[in-house]
Parts: sequence; structure tokens; C-alpha cells
Amino acid sequence: MIKFVADEDFDNRILRGLLRRQSEVDLVRIQDTPLSGADDPTILEWAYQQQRILLTHDVSTMTHYAYKRITAGQTIAGLIEVPQSLSIGKAIEDLLTVMTCCSSEEFENQIQYLPL
Repeated sequence: MIKFVADEDFDNRILRGLLRRQSEVDLVRIQDTPLSGADDPTILEWAYQQQRILLTHDVSTMTHYAYKRITAGQTIAGLIEVPQSLSIGKAIEDLLTVMTCCSSEEFENQIQYLPL
């Protein structure tokens, strides 16, 4: 099963909707860990160590650091960029599709953008 970690600024309405639709989602919020307030490289490293795909709205800096890690030969567990302009319902549906149709291994060193 895919494991997720939500970046600190990720819309909690999406997370709540995802959990309502699929209660067994393995989902952690950064603010619920000791990493609350940590910088993007630290969060990417933690997500990799925990094998959790990172959910973020931060298209500029998080994507930059993810690409930086990959080009440096470091691995990321995966990154899913969700634009804040995407409707909550569409974001939930697309994340459910990802959970149903993909495996964690497919996301290694991948940056995916919603909508699908």
C-alpha cells in the first residue's frame, strides 16, 4: 500500500476527504511529526527514509529540491504536486486513483502533477 506524508501547508480538507473515502490510507501530516517547521530538503529526506510519497502544494521550492536530490544521485520516495487551484473533490479523486492503480515503487524518483 502507498504511504503518504502531507507537507505542512497541504490543504487539510483534501486529507479529511481522502480519509473519509478510504479510511485505511496510511497518511501522516508533517505538522504531526517532529519535523514541523523543517526545511524542504529535510522533509524530502525524511519522506524517503519513511518511504512515504510527499503531497505538496509547493510547486516552486519543493520541486526544486526534489530535482536537486535526484540529480545529486539521492533518491526520493516520490512527490505529488497538487495545485491549490485544483478542486478539493478532483484532488481526492485523483489521489484515490493513484492509490488504486499505482505502487510505491513506481513513484521512486518521480514527480507527478495533478490533475491526472
